[in-house]
Amino acid sequence: MRELVVLGTVSQVPTRQRNQNGYVLRWDSEGILFDPGEGSQRQMLHAGVSVHDLTRICVTHFHGDHSLGLAGVIQRINLDRVPHPITAHYPASGRPFFDRLRYATAYHETADLREEPVTGDGPLATTPAFTLTAARLSHPVESYGYRLTEPDGRRLLPDRLAAHGVSGPDIGRLQREGALYGVALAEVSEPRPGQSFAFIMDTRLCPAVPVLAAGCDLLVIESTFLDEDARLAADYGHLTAGQAAVVARDAGVRHLVLTHFSQRYSEQPEAFERQARAAGFTGELTVAQDLMRVPVPKRR
Repeated sequence: MRELVVLGTVSQVPTRQRNQNGYVLRWDSEGILFDPGEGSQRQMLHAGVSVHDLTRICVTHFHGDHSLGLAGVIQRINLDRVPHPITAHYPASGRPFFDRLRYATAYHETADLREEPVTGDGPLATTPAFTLTAARLSHPVESYGYRLTEPDGRRLLPDRLAAHGVSGPDIGRLQREGALYGVALAEVSEPRPGQSFAFIMDTRLCPAVPVLAAGCDLLVIESTFLDEDARLAADYGHLTAGQAAVVARDAGVRHLVLTHFSQRYSEQPEAFERQARAAGFTGELTVAQDLMRVPVPKRR
């Protein structure tokens, strides 16, 4: 299963319809919690996401709407005695804030929560399934965007396997070894491009934004303001709907998810969609709503 579970979609001030930020990316056996704002633990309950599903936590920066939910989530991880390690990535300069949230109140620690602060651009973790990288954004406090990239692979073709007499356990051996009984893997397969996901929160336009977004299958990006408030967006270190859409258009993004809306617009999803389309983005577009599930697009 590869999908985005949206826990909250508003910026600083929650509304009756929108909780503060929070997103869970389900990627095969991994569950990555991004920017848990206040109320994320309860939103996870409504969304059917358990702390047992989590393997990583990624915090872009330490403003309250992106991190105040950490205290509750971390204590729930310990209360439920999650048996596997969970790794937390966050800007290294925010370590004092992370420590305060982690130990905001007394509780009994039972879980293995491993901290790996982000100290600069580059890879954070590499697994057989993906590489997780970070890039510095432009915001009044230190902030990082995250990108998950799956390595390219090969798709086996049943007709070619049958033509070469490869079947049963020999298929697995051929995949592992690259050749078997004189049959090369390339003869019975075709290239399979890896999938990619990027998460870009509070930032002005800056060089890291198109780098994170390049060629993404699924891009989750803030669009705090509408285009008529571009000056405010620049002053406070944010993007408009049109700016986010231009980034996605130029980067070749397949599915664009707009989120992190200012409460000033109340409920105007159609305005964000209209401005994104006016900016020239023609791919799949979602204006996020709380508790929405967005599948990662099928492979190219």
